[in-house]
Amino acid sequence: MKTIGLIGGMSWESTASYYRVMNELVKSALGGLHSARVLLNSLDFAPLEVMQREGNWDGIAEELAQAAGRLEQGGADFILMGTNTMHRVFSEVEQSVRVPVLHIADATAEVLLAEGVRRVGLLGTSFTMEQSFYKGRLAARHGLEVLTPEPADRKLVHGIIFQELCQGRIREESRQQYLGIMERLTESGAEAIVLGCTEIGLLVTPDDTDIPLYDTARIHAAKAVEWALRS
Repeated sequence: MKTIGLIGGMSWESTASYYRVMNELVKSALGGLHSARVLLNSLDFAPLEVMQREGNWDGIAEELAQAAGRLEQGGADFILMGTNTMHRVFSEVEQSVRVPVLHIADATAEVLLAEGVRRVGLLGTSFTMEQSFYKGRLAARHGLEVLTPEPADRKLVHGIIFQELCQGRIREESRQQYLGIMERLTESGAEAIVLGCTEIGLLVTPDDTDIPLYDTARIHAAKAVEWALRS
């Protein structure tokens, strides 16, 4: 089994989900007392969030590249960042190490295409919904059409992520607001919804709606296990 290198802490709430899913899937695949071989470099999210707001992506790239380097030095066979937004600096992180880095959007697109989904609604932070680093990759590399919410809905989605989900607060009112936004995206033609922030799966699950949901955190973790178990 290969060793997974996970850059976490962005937020730690979703990083805990990554760890749980990876271990559940390894146990399911191998049985017995097997668990995932994981190196975790969990970062302090507060200063990174300030850099996001200030647009200091060079500073973020430097921090995450250093984190990746420490995982590589520790023996990780490949690396993933347990976050969607920080894939804004994926190229810088990828170029800083010699081991492969698993992109969350590529893992998600692979599942979408395999299931015949071509037009998706995207929820995430304002950075993910509005900038091209994520939805542009889905479109250019994978041929997906990506719809995002209207400006007021994007503001609401972003606010709930940072003010509630990243702090472990799960509110029914927020769940209903998200479900309403998802319904509006499907009315605009989305065949499914990509939960393009690793915390959103903590709030909304397939049990809450008939709309097909693609939880990027779970998909990313599952792909990491696939890589880890590949001979």
